[in-house]
Amino acid sequence: MQIGVVGKANVGKSTFFKAATLMDVLIANYPFATIKPNHGVGFVKIDCTDTFFETQCNPREGFCINHKRFVPVDIIDVAGLVPGAHEGKGLGNQLLDDLRQAHALIHVVDFAGTTNERGEPVSPGSRDPYDDIKFLEEEIDFWYLGILNKGWEKFARQLQQEHVDPCKALGKQLSGLMVTEEMVEDVIRKLNLPKEQVTTWTDRDLMDIARALRKITKPMIIAANKMDIPIAQENYRKIRFEHPELIIVPCSAESELALKEAAKHQLIKYVPGNSDFEFINEEKLTEKQKFALNFIRDNVLKKFVEGTGIQQCLNAAVFNLLKYIAIFPGGVNKLTDQYGRVLPDCFLMPPGTTALDFAYRLHTDFGKNFIKAIDVKRKLPVGKDYPLKHLDVVEIHSGK
Repeated sequence: MQIGVVGKANVGKSTFFKAATLMDVLIANYPFATIKPNHGVGFVKIDCTDTFFETQCNPREGFCINHKRFVPVDIIDVAGLVPGAHEGKGLGNQLLDDLRQAHALIHVVDFAGTTNERGEPVSPGSRDPYDDIKFLEEEIDFWYLGILNKGWEKFARQLQQEHVDPCKALGKQLSGLMVTEEMVEDVIRKLNLPKEQVTTWTDRDLMDIARALRKITKPMIIAANKMDIPIAQENYRKIRFEHPELIIVPCSAESELALKEAAKHQLIKYVPGNSDFEFINEEKLTEKQKFALNFIRDNVLKKFVEGTGIQQCLNAAVFNLLKYIAIFPGGVNKLTDQYGRVLPDCFLMPPGTTALDFAYRLHTDFGKNFIKAIDVKRKLPVGKDYPLKHLDVVEIHSGK
């Protein structure tokens, strides 16, 4: 799974990325500080299933704090997009191509309105954040349309003359965007377009197809950044009221980065996603540092139920948008691996995952030679078509 961090230039994308991954990236107050995409590992936070077995897990990947399991996900941060990106402006086509394999997008928006449409600094409140939300949606819609529209008239005539299923043909043409034949079939049916007369489809029809497929293959959550600035809070309330269909998480990337850096240097105890922290080496902090941390506590953590919002954005992208579930491999009589690690692995799986799907995820031979699976928590055998649930622990039995 890959999560794309996107947005206009100079809105705090790289700060968000660094706060999520603690990778060293260039953070600068000018457009195109990021040119090449940054790849890093972030983590989603779940309730660890080790509490069910009254034990303490030992993750092979990720980590666990106070029975909160942090499972790794791939995150990509691309350079800031500018108006006309789909036309190639500001390296637009290259940057959009970097997002092809992203399963979901986190759109970082400057909710304080301190950057104009080109990503240049302006005074707070000068820019309406909703304009930035629509700008990026439209750029990606037009990017999809450009790929769909390439040589469309000739393509449509050929489909109609040769009686080729347009769903199969378009699914193949757009497969690089993670579009499938089934997705195209569903969209065309919902738009009530005649499959046998593709040459009659209008430019508006193609735009509707592009927009619908973008929403399916690149679902988006809005990270309402810079919430430590008062005007951002006003904008957040206004946009939430006027556009309830949007998934918006208030956040402060700078605050999360400051907290994680302080925790990294053992100055505070802080669990990502929590709404407070604890000083542990307060005497090592300067007055300026203590003031900054207390400011974050009073003006960010205590004002929003969702802490700084960074962890909540990652969780919302994986579990709310993509509907993924977390599954642990384990055994009824043994929860450890050969090295004695308890519940060492946790896999993020798409919705509808069956016991057989999970067997294949563990190893191809387990899937090919599947006999049965056991729901370890209930100690019950289940068949290959059994749908797994979030936080299940599963033991696979196979012929090998």
